[in-house]
Amino acid sequence: MTQTTTPATAADMPRARRRALTVLVASQTLGGAGMAAGITVGALLAQDLLGSTGLAGLPAALFTTGAALGAAVLGRLCQRFGRRPGLALGNAVAALGSSGVVAGAAARWPALLLTALFVYGAGTATGLLARYTGAELAPPERRGRAAGTVLFAMTLGAVAGPNLVGPTGALAHTWGIPRLAGPFLLAAAAYTAAALVLLIRLRPDPLRLPQPGKPHDATAAPGTGPVRGGPGVVTGATVMITAQLVMIAVMTMTPVHMTGHGHSTQAVGLVIGLHVGAMFLPSPLSGLLTDRLGARRVAVAAGAVLPGAGLLASLAPPASVLLQACALVLLGAGWNLALLSGTALITDAAPAGNRAAVQGLADVGMSVAGATGAMASGLVVGTGGYPVLAAAAGALALAVIPAVALRGAHR
Repeated sequence: MTQTTTPATAADMPRARRRALTVLVASQTLGGAGMAAGITVGALLAQDLLGSTGLAGLPAALFTTGAALGAAVLGRLCQRFGRRPGLALGNAVAALGSSGVVAGAAARWPALLLTALFVYGAGTATGLLARYTGAELAPPERRGRAAGTVLFAMTLGAVAGPNLVGPTGALAHTWGIPRLAGPFLLAAAAYTAAALVLLIRLRPDPLRLPQPGKPHDATAAPGTGPVRGGPGVVTGATVMITAQLVMIAVMTMTPVHMTGHGHSTQAVGLVIGLHVGAMFLPSPLSGLLTDRLGARRVAVAAGAVLPGAGLLASLAPPASVLLQACALVLLGAGWNLALLSGTALITDAAPAGNRAAVQGLADVGMSVAGATGAMASGLVVGTGGYPVLAAAAGALALAVIPAVALRGAHR
């Protein structure tokens, strides 16, 4: 009788974790296609509706500000109610925002478009928050690889999304909707499917499973006590925040820079698709390096790759799609190294009683940094040009990330 009332035996735990990881992978694959829509055409939609290059960074700023709010709220919801309802709700919100973007573009109503981008951003925070769930499902020595697996799952959808700009644009045009809104039709469907997968299949809830390598107190009340962490949390958050600011600033203005020099939306879609692929495709390797070399060393490596990307982007001739693509690939790879190393640092240092809330706040910082970078990027390009923006972003990464990671190691 006692055994039948036990929620899960020790033998059941590895199987439950594997099942949860499989469901996460499926939902992330769907969500990746939806996330790529905002990256590829958000700035171009704003430029079209607002008629100003200086305001082209506004959608990305709203998108990332919404992601900040989403990360904070979803982190709290996950801590209080579990990962399953929190992550499913986030995907549903992203689907709602995607539909609003389509409606705003069809009506040529900038206020609706920008509001919907904010809602869309709040929901897309789910995609990155899911990596913490992957890390929690693995023992400490495999935490980086588990988080990398969840991020890698976004690659298929994230790479395919930008390259579907043409077909989805054609579909939107046949329905009387502006072509640039086409990717958001795909986003609405993809995020809806991801929400249903999580809501139906993510059982038992990963947050209710004992975390490998740490003692589990089933009697502890979730969500109680102050939301704080040790030095590892601060170091990991600083690395991720800096990388996010640099990556968003350069990435946001790349479509505007390329179309301003006569490149087609298909060429832009190719470059951004390669960039998004570099953001997620190296995740298994970055996770392996994090587990083998240590998170701080991988963070230092990120602080070397990102400046190289900024320098190449600033020096690349405007007519060269190849060099621009190489710069954006380096930018994505450096961001990936920073994200995986920062995730491992935070997961190791976050207190068990408020783990999800602490992780959510770390991603709030990333989103605020992204919003700042997106808004500033349009102003910098409007005054100094794209090369100045890329060079300044690379210099910031070189100045902050290695210094913070090395100082944390010394402590």
